[in-house]
Order: sequence, then C-alpha cells, then structure tokens
Amino acid sequence: MTPTLQNYALGHWIAGKGHEQELLDASTGEVIALASSEGLDYAAMMDYARRTGNKALRKMTFHERGRMLKALALHLDSKKEDFYTLSYRSGATRADSWIDIEGGIGNLFANASLRRKFPDKPFYVESDPIALSKAGNFMGHHILVPKEGVAVHINAYNFPIWGMLEKIAVNLLAGMPAIVKPAVPSAYLTEAVVREIIASKILPEGSLQLVCGTGEGILDHVTYQDVVTFTGSAETGRKLKAHPRIIAEAVPFTMEADSLNAAVLGQDAVPGTVEFDLFIKEIRKEMTAKAGQKCTAIRRAIVPENLLEDVQIALGKALAQTTIGHPQAEGVRMGALVSLAQVNRVREQVRQLAKNTPIVYGDLDNVQVIGGDCKTGAFMSPIVMLNPEPFKFTDSHEVEAFGPVSTLMPYKTLDEAIELSNMGKGSLVCSVATNDPRTAQEFVLGAATHHGRILVINEEVAKESTGHGSPLPLLIHGGPGRAGGGQEMGGIRGVEHFMQRVAIQGSPSMITAITEVYQPKAKQIEKDKHPFQHYFEELEIGQTYTTHRHTVTESDITNFAQVSGDNFYAHVDATSLEGTLFTGRVAHGYYILSKAAGMFVDPRKGPVLLNYGLDECRFTKPVYPGMTIGVKLTVKEKIGQEKRDVEDVAKGIVRWLVDVSDETGETVAVATILTMVKMKSQE
Repeated sequence: MTPTLQNYALGHWIAGKGHEQELLDASTGEVIALASSEGLDYAAMMDYARRTGNKALRKMTFHERGRMLKALALHLDSKKEDFYTLSYRSGATRADSWIDIEGGIGNLFANASLRRKFPDKPFYVESDPIALSKAGNFMGHHILVPKEGVAVHINAYNFPIWGMLEKIAVNLLAGMPAIVKPAVPSAYLTEAVVREIIASKILPEGSLQLVCGTGEGILDHVTYQDVVTFTGSAETGRKLKAHPRIIAEAVPFTMEADSLNAAVLGQDAVPGTVEFDLFIKEIRKEMTAKAGQKCTAIRRAIVPENLLEDVQIALGKALAQTTIGHPQAEGVRMGALVSLAQVNRVREQVRQLAKNTPIVYGDLDNVQVIGGDCKTGAFMSPIVMLNPEPFKFTDSHEVEAFGPVSTLMPYKTLDEAIELSNMGKGSLVCSVATNDPRTAQEFVLGAATHHGRILVINEEVAKESTGHGSPLPLLIHGGPGRAGGGQEMGGIRGVEHFMQRVAIQGSPSMITAITEVYQPKAKQIEKDKHPFQHYFEELEIGQTYTTHRHTVTESDITNFAQVSGDNFYAHVDATSLEGTLFTGRVAHGYYILSKAAGMFVDPRKGPVLLNYGLDECRFTKPVYPGMTIGVKLTVKEKIGQEKRDVEDVAKGIVRWLVDVSDETGETVAVATILTMVKMKSQE
C-alpha cells in the first residue's frame, strides 16, 4: 500500500483530506507516496505558532537558541544515512545528496556558532549609540527584537532538506517559529527530516510545522508580524508577492528565484593555465550536480572569442566523462531530473533556445543510462549550446532551461563580458576565472549591481574554494531583478530579516537600562570595593571605579620609548615638531593606555582571570609633560560564556569602558577592554 505523507500541524501529525498527489521516484517512475494538505486550518496553525512557538522562542536568549540549533544539528547528523537512502529516490547521487543533507545540517552548525556574535539576551543592540544633543543628555540607539509572528517558508523541489534547514536555522536563531511548505515532488524528504526534528523534542512546542501538499490558501492569514520566504521560479514568486494579504498587511517577503547565472573566462585564462581548467571544471560541475537543477547553476558561459573553440572542445571532453543513470548504480556521476514532466519542460525550453543557438554537445532525444530506463526515469543528456551573437540572440539571457543545460557565448572586451553577464537582468551568482587582479576588480565593480554573489576563481583558491554553486551560511544568498530581489542567510544580516528594528530615544541612563549596555553620561554606580574583586554575577552595568591621578613627565615619555622601541619623532625629538599638530613632545597613546591600565588594575588575586583583549581605542587629545591624567573604569556590558566541559570554569566576559581624562576633565583617550571574570556559582 502506498504511504501517505502527513502534515505536522497544531502539535500533531495529520493526513490531508481529498485529492492526493502522487510523488514519484525520479529514476524509476514508481509511486513513492501520496500527499495532500487539504483540510488544514492555516489560520489555526499560524495562531498556534504565534501563541506557543513564538512566545517560547522570544523568551530564550541568542545563546540558548544557538545551543538548541547545535543540539538539533548533532541529532540530525546522527540520522543522516537514513536521509541519504531516501534521497536516492529524488534522482540525486551521493554527491548531490551531500549538498542537500550535510549542507543543510552545516547551516544549523554555522548558525549555532553565530550565537557568539550576539549577546546572551533575547534582543540585539545594534551598532553605536547616536548623540542627539550637544550636552549628551539626549541620545538614540537601535535595537532588534524578534517579530511576534511566524516565518512561512515556501520552498523548491531541488533541495528539500537544505532549503528547509538553511531557512529555519536563521528564523529560530532570531526567535521566530516557522511553517514550512516544501515543493510536493520531493516533500517526502522534508517530511522525514521534520519527523526526526519533532521526535527529538529539542525545539519548543509550536516552533515548527509542516505542510506537505499544495498549501493552497497558506498566505490568506499572514499578518505584518509574519515573514514569508519563497524559493522557486520567478513567475510563481511574483504571483505570491502580489498576494492581496501580502500587500494589505505589508508582510516582509523574501524571494530567491531561479536566475540565468553566468561564468566569465578572463582573457588571461588561456588553455594550459590553472584558471582555464578551473573554469571548465566549474561549468561541468554546475551542469551535472543535481542534474543541473540548481538555482545557482551556470546557464551562460561567457568566454573570449579567440578561446571559444578551445572551451567548447575542453567542455565536451569533460562532459563525455559524465556517466548518467540510477544514482545507486556503480560509477554514475549524474542522476535523474526530478520527474519526466520536468524533463519535458527542459526539452521545450532547449528547443526554443535552439532556434538561434544550436546544440553543440549532447542529444535531447538520446542518452545512455546505467541502471535505469529513459522511458520511466527522468534522465537527460547534458546539453551545451552556442550563441554566436549574444547581443543579437537574447533568448539566452531570457529563457532558463532548469536542467543540465548551459550556453557558450563569445566576448571581445572585458566591457562586453560585463555587459553580457548583466543582461541576465539579475542573478544569484556570477563567477570570473582570472589571475589578473585588475581584471578581477574591473569585472566585480562592473557586475556587482546585477549579481548577489561574485566568485573570483584562480589558482590560489583552487584547493579551498567551495565553488560557484555553493551559497554559504555567513554570506548572503539572493540577488537583484530576476533573482528575486531578496536575501537569505548572510550571518547577522539574515537573522535581522526576522527581527524588528526599533529606534529608541531617551537619556543615557534610560537607554542603558533598556539595552543593558552602559551608555556614556549615564548614571554610574560606586561600590566600596574594587570591581576586580567582584564575581561576574555581582558586577552591575554602570558600576564605576575612579582611580588616583598621575602627572605625566618627560621621563615617562623617554622611558616608554626605550621600553617599547617606539621612537616616533613626535615623542622623542622636540626639534622636529615645526609644522605638525603638536606644540611639544607628546606622550605615546599606548603609554596613556598602559598607564591607565596600571592605574585601574587591582593587583590582588581575585575573580578576574585574564585580560581578554581590546575592542576599541581612540586617542582624542594630546598629553604633554606636566598634564595630569585619571581614569574612570565602568562596567559596559556582561556576556556569559558557555562551559566547554564539566571541568571548565564557569565564567563570563566583561566589557569595560576606560575613560582617561586630564586635569580639566576632558577625555584624552577612550577604550573598551575585555576581561574574563570567574562566576561565583560554578554549577
């Protein structure tokens, strides 16, 4: 009996009602499962996510959410072989599945590590404070808080695991729950992963729900607190973006659409160079990985006209080594497309392109297959086309065949190459193979407005580059124009999509209370013992220690020059100061900072374990011999650290504001230093 995929809604696994769609094995045409989402109450699902999942996630700190992602990544990694077995049915080889499965799990790990870029709080204080008055008693700042809605992810069929995990990793870190709607043809893979996620009980209740069918009506109940993301065709994306509810509620909509990505061969990358070989390798890989069903695949290969024949011959030889067939058959390097219907769509698009751009490699109607049957399996030969006049025959820049298809086209000058790459009207990624820095700079600056990511390929990156087609968690994934105009991932940038940025205004003391970060001129707290004698938990934001004062002498400057080796003329040669900013020998900035440390440090053994570093430092006024300096040391921010193991010491990082002033009270140096401080509780 054919199994029926279930939806996960309102905390339960539920089968859809009514019409069921058949999900087919890409290589054999066998029915794998049935799927339906009819009967789901999307209004109730969204309300459940907002009331239950959102409230639980919002209360967690970034560090807690990050540790949750790490636990989830470790759990899924322990189950990955089950996913590989199932993934073969999508037509994916082991290498193809690695991108989907381990690439997706890798996104969880990457976002788990990203927690260290955020405070151990439920919200994020962004950038620097902004002074709004001359006296400094009125100021502004920006903070980001999790939205109170749900992230609705509508995903494509080509990466049913990666597509889900790369998105939910970000919204979960931000503090929002998700409803995931995978494309139906490969929804069985998404369902298998979600089953493991739910069974692990790692996520708070209501954090994740799943819709396995068409999802018709899923956007009818979104609100301005929700976020919708879409991955798929530009045509479908535009329809969803124009949904009346999206428009009426001004719902943030992030679209990542298939695009006509390009790869450019630099004029210096002639046959025999590493760059030429890497260029051929990238095109072959992007044509055959996932049978070319990648939103980042190279659709246009733009090469110098004098190298066109060399590229055509080299690419043909590389593709001839690609064995096609059932992904579990020995020696197969390229599997099947997702379905016979998709094969037919690609063939139609290739025939349209072939009116002016002939096929120079491959056969639309014949392909040799290992361990499979072309009549029942969705197999297709790689197809290389040639556009001899790419400025005249523009279909190559308009029509995308979403399969193992790429078009060669010549250029005369680098300006032409840039223009051709930009004629795709916006892409997710472009690459250029060159070992000439000037070519790389000119190309990147010329093409940057039309592409979401640009990879420069040369010998230096050959062993470590992740390649043209690999979006990375800490870099943005998205592009302008045809690519959808959206952004996903991108480290902190991606997390911000699921948070509300708000400008806050008030007195420094009020902004300090809200942000839990000390702001200059806020009220300070004096205590009866040195702050270095307080444990991490005992220190308060705004707690301040005022040091004794020291009069700087010429001997101080001379001695520091000898010890440090810094004999810059302004410090040691009073005869060389004519025409400079200085009126006499000036103290080294680093002497001022070093002396400040000597003044504020408590030498006694206590909870401070070590100096962790320096974040910021500015020298704002020259200090001459005879001037007297003093220091105010203030607790600026506290960041708890995780214990590496049970033997590790419980501790945190304290960021201190160091304000060095002269006898007039004017600041001469300001810095933020960090210390590692032991916690009183070692549990």
